[in-house]
Formats: sequence, C-alpha cells, structure tokens
Amino acid sequence: MYNQVVGQFTFDQRKALEVILFISKKIPDLYHILKILYFADRKHLQEYGRFICGDSYVAMNNGPVPSEVYDMIKHVRGDGTIFKSEYDSLMKEFSINGNNIIPLREPNLELLSESDIKCLENSINENQLLTFEQLKSKSHDTAYKSADENDFISVENIAKSLEDGDKLIDYLQNMYK
Repeated sequence: MYNQVVGQFTFDQRKALEVILFISKKIPDLYHILKILYFADRKHLQEYGRFICGDSYVAMNNGPVPSEVYDMIKHVRGDGTIFKSEYDSLMKEFSINGNNIIPLREPNLELLSESDIKCLENSINENQLLTFEQLKSKSHDTAYKSADENDFISVENIAKSLEDGDKLIDYLQNMYK
C-alpha cells in the first residue's frame, strides 16, 4: 500500500525477513544485501508499481539504505539505536559474523510473490560480483542525489529516476487513492 501523504509504502517486516534470508543465501555480505535490495526495489517499482517489502530508503554516505531492513540487521548485530521488541525473534532467523549475514533457515518463498523473486534474482545476478566501490558508484544515482545525507529519499524521486518516471508517478497517485 502506498501512502501519498508521506510518499512511502507500508513496510512488511515478515516479507523483509524473507528478503534478507533470500539474498543472504546467495551472497552474505551486508553491503551487497542492502544494495541488491535497492536495485531490486527500483526494478520492482518500475515494472509493478511497488517496493518488494515497502521499506523507505535513506541516503547514507555509501548509498541508499533500506531503513527498516537495516534496523532489523542492526538489532541482530546488537548495535541498533531503536529498540523494537518485535525484532527480538530475528535472533532465531539469522546471525551476523563480521559483515556477513548467516541465515539460520531457508526463506519462506510463499511470502514472496513471483515478481518479488524475479526482481531479487535479477538484482543478485547483476550486482553480486560488483566491488564495494562499484556498488557505491552505481547506487549514487539521481534519486540518491535528490536527498541530503541521512535523509529519506522520496518514492517520487526514485520513480523520477526510472524510465517513464512521470507515468509511474501518475500511476502511483491514481492507484493508491
């Protein structure tokens, strides 16, 4: 669901967990996971009109970061600044070793749509072999540059950075009225 007032989608924590597990089974590096989700979300927004798990992106120094997904990971790592009791169960789902996320179970693919999986797999294939610097450079796109560092990147600015962005914005505004 898209919330026009704040320009973001509704975050789905259960789906986000499955996304973390799905990506980390193929590439465990935290930075890659966050960027792979960003590029998968861009593609999913362009083709299907929504983000995969409805997260919001923050323009951090090393590129866009899915805010809630990163909070979930920080909670498991033990350095989260915002305590959310609903994140306590995450300790049974994945662990963190250095900069690697170690899934403790298989992802539940029933919580991911066919389009979610398609965009995630495409993003993994396109980005898994890129270096940190290559991912950083690629993710510093016009949407990223539209926000101040540590501020949220609006869904509208992400949409504008995509092919036929104006049409996509019109679609989002009409679809979620």
